[in-house]
Amino acid sequence: MLQIQTFDARAGGNVIYKALAHPLAAEAIARLYASLSGSVALYDPDHIAEALLALHPAPACVGSLFVHDVAEVGQVRGGMTAQPLTALATSGVNTVLIAAFDAGKIVDRILHLLPPDAAVVTLDQARLPAALMSVPGRYLDKLNFATNFAFFRDDGALSTRLISANYWANYGAKAIRLWLRLFAENGMPLATWEQALPSGPGGFAIDSAEVRARFGLGPFTGQLFIHAIGAAGHDVVKYALDTYAADNGMSLSCTHDANAWPSDRFAGLPAPAAGERVLLWLQNSHAVAIPAGTVALDRMGAEQPVHLMQDVGPYATVALDVGAILPGLRWPAQIELRAGRHVVRPRYEVTRGDRTRIAHVNVERDNLRADPGIPALPATLGRGYLLPFPILPRARFRTIFQPTPMATTQGNLPLRLDVFGRDGGKVTERFLGCLPRDLDLALDFDDIAIESGHAELVYDFRDGGEADGWLHALFRYEDRASGHVAESSFGGHIFNTAMTYRDEPQSYSGPPPGLSTRLFLKLGDGRRNSFAALIYPASAAWHPVSSTVLQLHDADGLLIAEAPVAIPCSGSTIVWPHEAFDAATLQAAGTSGYVLVRDPTCRLFGYHGLMDNAGSFSLDHMFGF
Repeated sequence: MLQIQTFDARAGGNVIYKALAHPLAAEAIARLYASLSGSVALYDPDHIAEALLALHPAPACVGSLFVHDVAEVGQVRGGMTAQPLTALATSGVNTVLIAAFDAGKIVDRILHLLPPDAAVVTLDQARLPAALMSVPGRYLDKLNFATNFAFFRDDGALSTRLISANYWANYGAKAIRLWLRLFAENGMPLATWEQALPSGPGGFAIDSAEVRARFGLGPFTGQLFIHAIGAAGHDVVKYALDTYAADNGMSLSCTHDANAWPSDRFAGLPAPAAGERVLLWLQNSHAVAIPAGTVALDRMGAEQPVHLMQDVGPYATVALDVGAILPGLRWPAQIELRAGRHVVRPRYEVTRGDRTRIAHVNVERDNLRADPGIPALPATLGRGYLLPFPILPRARFRTIFQPTPMATTQGNLPLRLDVFGRDGGKVTERFLGCLPRDLDLALDFDDIAIESGHAELVYDFRDGGEADGWLHALFRYEDRASGHVAESSFGGHIFNTAMTYRDEPQSYSGPPPGLSTRLFLKLGDGRRNSFAALIYPASAAWHPVSSTVLQLHDADGLLIAEAPVAIPCSGSTIVWPHEAFDAATLQAAGTSGYVLVRDPTCRLFGYHGLMDNAGSFSLDHMFGF
């Protein structure tokens, strides 16, 4: 496993990780290493040497490590035993490499401790170009590394289209540019370019077919690295990614952004059902190869991992046939990916007949423990943590639900389903039991008498069990006529209460009870209409009806029309932009326009996608900003 820290509970994402992992940083560090000669000592004032050496193994000339914390003397980092800084003067090294950015003051403080005539090198020599900095005065500001990856493909059969908006403009950003690099399947760069975004909060798209034509590329399946320059207020690059049949065929999928942070394990990967082939797209997020034997697949709860015995090169993409690695394993069994912090959230591809669908796995936490406070939550928090998902209209769609363990410490899952009609009335509930980690439950809503609405997964401790708040499930939807399938997955929160517990309920803007909603809904692509299944979940009683507004924006981000929507508490609805707005108004919005779902009174949750009249549709959870 890579010895890197990707998340800091106090500050969110670890900025130093992004500073070291950026593709241009990798090139700069390689140049820095190439300039070293003689004997080199590494001084680690900021505790980043382990991450530096994991992502960029040092040349042989780097042979000693020095620290100033006496408690760290004797520790082994990157294969070197840490020595006291005071021993540096007599070490006889020719060069001291200081593992720090903005290191000028550090250099001044230790000059008197260096060997005579020793040169000093710092990571400031591996900084990104100044033109890529959003906050020039502070290199390790998180806004300088508003980055992410996207699965990107144009292979003649399937194409991809990344859709988002310049939400940084809402925080005062004046001129946003995207620095983009496309990596081929073998990890080599195919193209590097910049794209200016609208000056206001306008929508934008990056289409693989257009990129392929622009740069004269052949077929590719790889990944797109995205760096937002000029970011303000938000350091995460959020997007929706459509995968569609290049020949206007029947395949269609939508997935959420890649989550930006590598994880040791991922979960929520379904085993193949009869007649299906499941490919896991493993995409190396770093400039260092993934060694053979590092990555493994395991049936959830079995603890019998099967390892991938091949190297995966820097930034390379490898398709893993799940059925070949775990033969005989069938849906509804679930699979755990052990990735050793080498990849961000991977995609998986399911092929059945002539239709393909793409979905994503989720981060499996390794830092959670059972929380004894959750079973004892007071009545003021109502049902506490819940996970809402839509039940699509039964006449056309089959809805299937699977709970998914999403933390290495989850040995059991005490769960119940609460089912609601669109009017917010509770239809029924179903106690699922205190489920084991190796569960193979798949609940078909054809067994529940409801035409459409939504369900909420909640904790239920009547048979005991533990909880940590990290509640997840996978939802599968099948068109009864065409056989087309879409699936999504997400996690639980506490929704819409005046009282709080730890960091819940969350809000898109401001702390509770100032709950609000800002959800992004793309428009149709010319052949298919977009839609959103909006849910008003409430852990306890909240406003009886939402005050939701669909705000239609054009490609420049200008608000050009609004349409009200009223959703009962614990109710849901499906909205279609082409029904909410007339054709002329939608045409004025343009193909890069979008709908912002706004509500100042409550936090809604939603799933969005595209749908046509030939039985193809896509679905994944929405994102907000």
